[in-house]
Amino acid sequence: MPRHWSVVVVMAIAGLLTACGGGMVRRVSEPAASIQQLTVNADGSWSVLLRLQNYSSIPMRFDTVQLDIEVGEHSAGKLQASPQLSIGPESADVITVPFTPTSEGRIVLADALAGRRSLAYALEGKVEAVPEEGKTRSFDIDTRNTLSPVPGLDGVLR
Repeated sequence: MPRHWSVVVVMAIAGLLTACGGGMVRRVSEPAASIQQLTVNADGSWSVLLRLQNYSSIPMRFDTVQLDIEVGEHSAGKLQASPQLSIGPESADVITVPFTPTSEGRIVLADALAGRRSLAYALEGKVEAVPEEGKTRSFDIDTRNTLSPVPGLDGVLR
């Protein structure tokens, strides 16, 4: 019988601790930005599908994006957007950003596409976002990754 009571006491204490814990922890974490897809348009401009990742435990509204793009270690220009996009906690969404690259960026990308080779890219800059019921915060972005040509889709890298 004493063993039974000890189990009941432990369960009661655990229940009280859980009830006292309150609600969800509100954590604001650094977001991330990456290129999900890059498409070369007929006029030489690019269409960039930019993935914005909210790692916070609360929703965030992404107001502005200002990122320098580097392809194959060459500057391709500055990507700027004002998405005004709300992204839920620990979720991501994609925005389409029209982009006019530098001539050097066009050449590097065209060479990678012609050779059907992967291409390293970097994004550096800032993203401004507003946590739910908060004020605008600026987050530094420094992303390095690789894009590869998509088989069967000319001028598209993912």
